[in-house]
Amino acid sequence: MNIWGLVLSYILVFLIIGISTALQKFKLVGDEGARKFIHIGVSNWWILAMLFFNGENAIWYAIVPPITFILLNYYSYKTNLIKSMERSGNGNLGTVYFPISLLILVIFTFGVINKPEIGAIGILVLGYGDGLAAVIGKAYGKRKLVNNKSLEGSLTMLLASLIVVILILSLTGYGIVTALLVAVIISIASTLIELYTPKGLDNLSVPLFSSLLAYILLLFL
Repeated sequence: MNIWGLVLSYILVFLIIGISTALQKFKLVGDEGARKFIHIGVSNWWILAMLFFNGENAIWYAIVPPITFILLNYYSYKTNLIKSMERSGNGNLGTVYFPISLLILVIFTFGVINKPEIGAIGILVLGYGDGLAAVIGKAYGKRKLVNNKSLEGSLTMLLASLIVVILILSLTGYGIVTALLVAVIISIASTLIELYTPKGLDNLSVPLFSSLLAYILLLFL
């Protein structure tokens, strides 16, 4: 299962990058749309990891894809190798911070606490919450808040994060009351973190803070 997990990890990520590149090439999405397609799509890797990486050696397999993409994404950032993934001219290392967050959360949740659903909260809140917030904010954002982010985008982040956390906790054996309470707290906190974090650093701050907060809350609930 672990070997299959590795194989499917690379297939998933490169398939998402390929589809995004094609969508951008045929002008079905713009540059930002292509980036967010990858952002949201790659976050689903965590679901695959939970399904396929298991047993005592799971962590040693699960850390391989994040390490690979830290190196690849940094190379792409420096050389513009994967154009659909890069935001040109902004000096934004967000695409590198994303797999760094993956690596940290794999080590912590697969290795230290053996609760990968905690890592799923951080990564999928980042993927769907932050990803959809950017898409909706760019398309419909009229009321600007801070860091050029909009009220409409932040409300999207809040709602998407709420749904993500409820689904993850409900599907991994937590009661609906616990899931709802944790989801409300995390969705509000992650929205505020995303709002006030500049320059792609939200790819670190949102998943790490969301997972840490979930871990602390679930210790007491």
